[in-house]
Amino acid sequence: MNELFRALPAVDACLDTLAPDLPADPAAAPRPLARRLINAFLEKQREGIRAGTVSDPALLTLPACLPAMRTFVLEGLRPRLRRVLNATGVVIHTNMGRSVPAAQAREAIATAASAYNSLELNLADGERGSRNRLAEELLCMITGAESALAVNNNAAAVLLILAGLCKGGEVIVSRGQLVEIGGSFRIPEVMEHGGVTLREVGATNRCRLNDYERAVNENTRALMRVHPSNYRITGFFEEVSIRELTRLARAHDLPLIEDLGSGSLIDFTPFGLPGEPTVRAVLEDGADVVCFSGDKALGGPQAGIIVGRRRFLDPLRANPLLRALRPCKLTFAALEATLRLYLDPQTALQHIPTLAMLTCPLETLARRARYLATRLRRTLGKHARVAVIPGISRAGGGAFPERELPTMLVSIRPHTCAVEALKRRLLAGDPPLMGRLEENAFLLDPRTLADAELPLAVRGLRTALEPDLTARKKH
Repeated sequence: MNELFRALPAVDACLDTLAPDLPADPAAAPRPLARRLINAFLEKQREGIRAGTVSDPALLTLPACLPAMRTFVLEGLRPRLRRVLNATGVVIHTNMGRSVPAAQAREAIATAASAYNSLELNLADGERGSRNRLAEELLCMITGAESALAVNNNAAAVLLILAGLCKGGEVIVSRGQLVEIGGSFRIPEVMEHGGVTLREVGATNRCRLNDYERAVNENTRALMRVHPSNYRITGFFEEVSIRELTRLARAHDLPLIEDLGSGSLIDFTPFGLPGEPTVRAVLEDGADVVCFSGDKALGGPQAGIIVGRRRFLDPLRANPLLRALRPCKLTFAALEATLRLYLDPQTALQHIPTLAMLTCPLETLARRARYLATRLRRTLGKHARVAVIPGISRAGGGAFPERELPTMLVSIRPHTCAVEALKRRLLAGDPPLMGRLEENAFLLDPRTLADAELPLAVRGLRTALEPDLTARKKH
């Protein structure tokens, strides 16, 4: 065993030998990280020696180990946050960063990141300003609100609203709206951490105005509605409208808070999507404070946006919690650029990727699917069965949960490996390609693949199946 351990190469010798293969940029290949990865690789060899699975010293020399070591180190040096080709058809995919920023937003991020900027600088007098001014005017123009501010996500927005307006009191919420949002965060838990007591009213499937009326007391600080986001109750169901709750809230001088969750700034019904309430419509119906996400149906960066009446938003600005929840300069840069596009709804539909994907015509998807299938047939030949089939896409992100978006899928059934193995190989590619497995086929949905990404998908599939294709040709 000692002879086997002595056969292992020195770390410095490994580093020197691998140097020509490593990226020249020190940020892409930090020497301490490369050293750590080499040590990890060598430790795996030691484990093999201890387990008795390695018994030949010749297999442990640097020339013998070099190919596997090179693969291990280069894989370990790759960034953890990487570009992924999304062929799942889920537009607002939480695991893949939700909405893709518009080109204008990406340019704004680059500008904000490349130099000093006016994040909190009043350019009129050179004195300190407020970062929320960057988005407030645009949000008020688009939604009709009196005031607006942004925090780092919608859960933070709910937390700030509750802590700033309702702390120490009760907030009345329908039992059917006590939803769980992503990451197992539940509305009651957010309310608890906001320092308020939840007052549940009604039944899960039916809640009436008099349920709210009976619950109002001297400790009540607000009435609250929560959008159900990713689920719906159907059948024997009843809920109280915003206008009805507005009248009750006004009668008791209470704020009506609406957590819209995904939050739409445009009406999607002309495109066949169900009638989700827009932020402007909710405000016009009487809600005093409305909060929603920036990276869902809005199609911008991760943010929690709060709009509404000034008398209720001013206390939120004065709350010390706001500083802990505020977004960074890159978020504000992307948010401002995205909101500018909404000043002309047609421009927004054209340039914001999330909106363009959600409203993409079926004939366009069919054309892209046929193009992709043709390229794959030429590339993969007889080694995979490629077909175009009808299917569905999903909005994702809790938006339009009841709606299936018709699409055309590219179905791939490899003849040289199991479809599960194909999925693993595609995830190991550069860039990784994420699709769907259904009925023993790997499915690509062109709805979430940009035109420029279609050749990358073809290349990824070719690379994933290349060892099998080569083996087949030899035989």
